[in-house]
Amino acid sequence: MHYLLFHDAHHIFIYLVGDIAFVFFEVFLVTIILHQLLSYREKKTMLNKLNMVIGAFYSEVGLDLLRILSEVNNKSRQVCDELIISSNWTVKDFQVASRKIREHGYVAEIKQIPLETLKNFLTVKKDFLLRLLENSNLLEHESFTNLLWAVFHFTEELVYRNNLQGLSMNDLEHLSGDIKRVYQLLVLEWLDYMKHLQKSYPYLFSLALRTNPFDKNACVEMK
Repeated sequence: MHYLLFHDAHHIFIYLVGDIAFVFFEVFLVTIILHQLLSYREKKTMLNKLNMVIGAFYSEVGLDLLRILSEVNNKSRQVCDELIISSNWTVKDFQVASRKIREHGYVAEIKQIPLETLKNFLTVKKDFLLRLLENSNLLEHESFTNLLWAVFHFTEELVYRNNLQGLSMNDLEHLSGDIKRVYQLLVLEWLDYMKHLQKSYPYLFSLALRTNPFDKNACVEMK
């Protein structure tokens, strides 16, 4: 139509070459950059929803499990002091706390760990853990998935043992390794969850501070 009206083939081919040259840039812009931005936004939304699942896990299982294990941790006082989170904590404070937890680990005499108490507690929560594992979206949150598998594995180890009183030293050492794994993952994921609450949900963060399992003076009632 342009040629019929203006008889200017030179003008048409100049713009044609220009359009062809920019096709590759447009494809790159749409398929790579915009696609990545949309994927990032979708993943961020998904992770925010998964944090609701993480919150339910800690309310139902995680916080009580941390309290039970912390009571017999030989480094409990040192660990607890480093996990007294305040509303003034920065991202760097959370990073420092995570690094220290990785360095300290979990130290406890296996015979002091209340295996029977843990077995009874986790057996009751087994169905809840199974329902969480059925959530296919958890694949987007690798660290929390690892925590769930660690807790579920430890639960199975306890459930399959009929008598926890006469275990051999090899068996006790094996359970001790499972406990160390569970404890470290529990604390690290809890720190990430607290950081998320501080940034996105201040009112939930306030409640989490008042129910901090590492703070002996924590009180849910406002003073």
